[in-house]
Amino acid sequence: MSVLTACSAGPSTRPVIAVKGEENLPVDQSALAGPQPVPPLGEYRTDSLGWSPCNEQMKDRFGTNAPQGDQKYECARMTVVLDPPGRPGRGTLGIALLRVGTGKTPLVVVNDAGGEPGTIKAARLAAALPKELLSTYTIIGVDRRGTGRSDGMGCVPPATRAQLFEYDPAEPEQSNLVVAAGEASQECVLDLEGRLTAFDSWRAAADLERLRDYLGTERLNAIALGEGSRVVTLYAQRYPSRIGRIVLDGAPDPTLDQVGVLESRAVAAEATFDAFAVDCKTRACALANPRADVQALLTQLRTNRIRGEYVDLTPGSALNAILAGLADRARWPALADAIVKARAGDGSGLFMLLDPLVNDLDENPPRFDAGLIIGCNDTATRIPPDRVKALTADWQGKHAMFGAVFARQLLHCNPFPPPKAEKLDPLKSAPPIVVLSTANDVATPSSGTERAAQRLPGSALIGWQGSGHGALTLSSCATTAVREYLIDAKVPSNGTVCPP
Repeated sequence: MSVLTACSAGPSTRPVIAVKGEENLPVDQSALAGPQPVPPLGEYRTDSLGWSPCNEQMKDRFGTNAPQGDQKYECARMTVVLDPPGRPGRGTLGIALLRVGTGKTPLVVVNDAGGEPGTIKAARLAAALPKELLSTYTIIGVDRRGTGRSDGMGCVPPATRAQLFEYDPAEPEQSNLVVAAGEASQECVLDLEGRLTAFDSWRAAADLERLRDYLGTERLNAIALGEGSRVVTLYAQRYPSRIGRIVLDGAPDPTLDQVGVLESRAVAAEATFDAFAVDCKTRACALANPRADVQALLTQLRTNRIRGEYVDLTPGSALNAILAGLADRARWPALADAIVKARAGDGSGLFMLLDPLVNDLDENPPRFDAGLIIGCNDTATRIPPDRVKALTADWQGKHAMFGAVFARQLLHCNPFPPPKAEKLDPLKSAPPIVVLSTANDVATPSSGTERAAQRLPGSALIGWQGSGHGALTLSSCATTAVREYLIDAKVPSNGTVCPP
């Protein structure tokens, strides 16, 4: 291994500011000043929630892609406060939970809002992580509010959802896309009424504190994946005395607005596709020239779209399917085959990548809706259509394959009410937090993850030189470091590099 030179923030000159801690009471961060050790492990109250066996239920939700092994799953529901901005402290919401493992310490899993529900992701991690982790910890997956079975959202009309996916990003006229975004917002406002603005990362962090209280532990231990890292980082800022052993596998860039975030994702997508093309050539896959083959497919689909049950395969939906495939490193061979089949008029492979995003599949709501609403509630950025049009032309020139796809996404949040920013002081001190970055990550680019780590005092950054969304279980080097941290309290060297 080699070691990178890492940047870290200098000492803060800001005055001590009280933040909310246990029971929402102020916590003076001056009491937490200075380096902190790795927190000890504590036992949890195993009977604190109405857990019951749910292997059959989870089997239905996994569909045809169930994790290997004979894990035993138990499920429960936790009641939390809905707390919409217009009615603070009012309303209730049920949060779906899953637990697996025999350890005495809970380890909570939080996933991307637009990714697999946290309960399913936790089950997959349990099957892939080192076995010692499941005897030290009980892994608890959380379907964060608005996802999966925690009031999972499906408010965008299917025809509108299809239109948003099918729109050709290279099309110079975007008025139809503006109308579709408006229809999505209107229907979600009508469907969710006063609850819509309660689905965000700020309130999801409060749900984690509620869970910690239910479990009866002094601190929250957690693995956060991708954009789920925003929830756990907010938790650490709001409840600094409750931080346990935390792993962030990819994290959103805290220094950029939505324009910067989406352009950084376009850059990462181009680099990830290049890595996919190299892998394709190494495997002697059926794509002669992956980039040229995709461009040929897009040209073909502009005149002959492939009809689907819920969404047609068009240049826009094909690029979204390819992005979904690039994010899952294990599916790269299947992605190459899907592109080849699509060129021959068979869209089944690309439709398979789109299905979880647009369909109510295997008793899981479409992921697009939750990603849209939570994403729009988490950013105040609203860009006028004229500027989006200019950015689309600019990004299309700089990021040929995916630039326009990400630029057009700036239109999606325009009709939604912008959120009121919550004021919160950055962490001044915290126990060591392990942060994993992936060199080619289309969802949480490595540059943003590195900047997120710089803002966490005492963080240890591990950079995996691989591709896909997330390093945990894909990089043996990163997984070993996480195991040693979570079980043995061994903090990896900041700036450690793991080979691809």
